[in-house]
Amino acid sequence: MPYFAGIEGGASHSTCIICDETGDCISILEGLGTNHWQIGMDLTVARLAEMVERAKELADISEDTPLDVLGLSLSGLGQKDVQQELKDLLRSSFPDLAKSYVCSEDTIGSIYTASPNGGMVLISGTGSNAHVINPDGSSYNCGGWGHFMGDEGSAFHIALRAIKIVFDDMDGLRKSPYPIELVWSLIKEYFKVENRGDMLPHFYKKFDKSFFARLCIKLSRAAEEGDRLAKYLFDEAGDNLGRMAAALIPKVQTDNLKSDPFKIVCVGSVWLSLPLLVAGFLSGLQKANITFDINLVRLKKSSAFGACYHAVDAVGLQLPRHYPDNFDVLVQYNHESKCLCNQ
Repeated sequence: MPYFAGIEGGASHSTCIICDETGDCISILEGLGTNHWQIGMDLTVARLAEMVERAKELADISEDTPLDVLGLSLSGLGQKDVQQELKDLLRSSFPDLAKSYVCSEDTIGSIYTASPNGGMVLISGTGSNAHVINPDGSSYNCGGWGHFMGDEGSAFHIALRAIKIVFDDMDGLRKSPYPIELVWSLIKEYFKVENRGDMLPHFYKKFDKSFFARLCIKLSRAAEEGDRLAKYLFDEAGDNLGRMAAALIPKVQTDNLKSDPFKIVCVGSVWLSLPLLVAGFLSGLQKANITFDINLVRLKKSSAFGACYHAVDAVGLQLPRHYPDNFDVLVQYNHESKCLCNQ
């Protein structure tokens, strides 16, 4: 029996799945992070191999039975030369792991989990990124350059904007559009500071991007409870995310979009605050001339499934799949009415 596998790999954790020839998932497990920029290529290869061997054991597949194909959709794996280096190391170090490998960056797995015909992934987590893939394999990016260059629409950027607006208002440099008192109290409580000077260690010696980003949780609650400045921050973030999508809309191939709406896969924890983002997102999205319907979707399954599907297709094998089982539609954009609505 043939076996097909996929791994979704991030900086903090990874997921491995194995499917049989019917398309059923017969094994799934979680593992450690597999971003080679953070842990090095040798440790990345070791972690990938360990995950596969454990997944094979769970599926009662013998250790010396290689997978027919293993799809690797990992963060930090966008360069072709790095992909080849990873494949070469896997083949030389673990010759019985898989017959063939298909490597890609992590956004590929997200898109292929939702659609066989390409789509867009719009990431809004600690950082932000937008990536579109067309049916012919062409792909384009917007954002993803890190917090030094932007990360607009991300949790980090929302937190940074909150602090910046408060500081500018208190300096008299630029007045906040709304009262700052509640947001400033949240900042002080979260960072355990009494004044702005106490924030300096967090800006320099103790800087932690993920820690800054988690302030976004408190800000989202404040926005939900009606604080106008917090609501403004999420409206601004939604507009930035909409603009990122709009920047890529002209790159989308529309041949297959007459009967099936174009899918934007929403990845990251900021999307949990979708009601706070919708108005701004629509404003930003409409910066593009859109001639097709769009579904914003959230995955119900790991993008390891997309890594597996992509690999199977890339090597010309067959694997049954039912895409609607893999995602929920969050909102729909109708290009004729130019509005977002719930399904």
